Amino acid sequence: MGTAERGSDARKKLIDAARDLFAERGIEGVSLRELTRAAGQANTSALQYHFGDREGLLHAVLEPHQTRVDARRAMLLEDLEARDPVELRDLAGALVRPSAAMLEEAGGKAYLRIVAELNQDPGRFKGTTTIGQIGLKRWTDVARAHMPDAVSPLHRRFAAAQLCFSELGRRASTRRRGDHRLFVSDLVDLTTAILAAPVSSETQRLLTERDASASRKRARS
Repeated sequence: MGTAERGSDARKKLIDAARDLFAERGIEGVSLRELTRAAGQANTSALQYHFGDREGLLHAVLEPHQTRVDARRAMLLEDLEARDPVELRDLAGALVRPSAAMLEEAGGKAYLRIVAELNQDPGRFKGTTTIGQIGLKRWTDVARAHMPDAVSPLHRRFAAAQLCFSELGRRASTRRRGDHRLFVSDLVDLTTAILAAPVSSETQRLLTERDASASRKRARS
């Protein structure tokens, strides 16, 4: 094996080891030295050479899976963008189904568990925040265009994404289930319910009070 082949093989082994260990123990739950040993690398500087640091390695772990998710989501969104009106359940499906497909792919469950952890604290690893954000921003734009005006100042789209990724991470942690169709359909239903949830009179009153208070502050400044 030549030098380039050895380097490529070492890089793949480091990515595979990191994906599994990050999923099992958390992104910061394993040392870089442990990762290097788990990948069968005698050279302790191999990880730094290939990825720079933990965040660079994390990006390399997520990127190939996220590329597939983004491609699937883009296809669904292209279809939705050509429709008027758009059913909220179809909109929820465009959020859930591209990521849920990873439950069936090699390394996909580990990817979903890592995404669920990142979703709990999106700003912790700044270098990974761009992964998947283009696809999600496009989904958000389509959602904003087709959701009731009354919910636009609220965080329904964010709540829907939080539910989606946390539930997919939980599902990915359960090894015994093989058929995910019922789970995915129910998750689409739950996400739809968040997007379609009516705004109560209490919430509307508090929202009006908040906006009025913000207007007074701007007037005084």
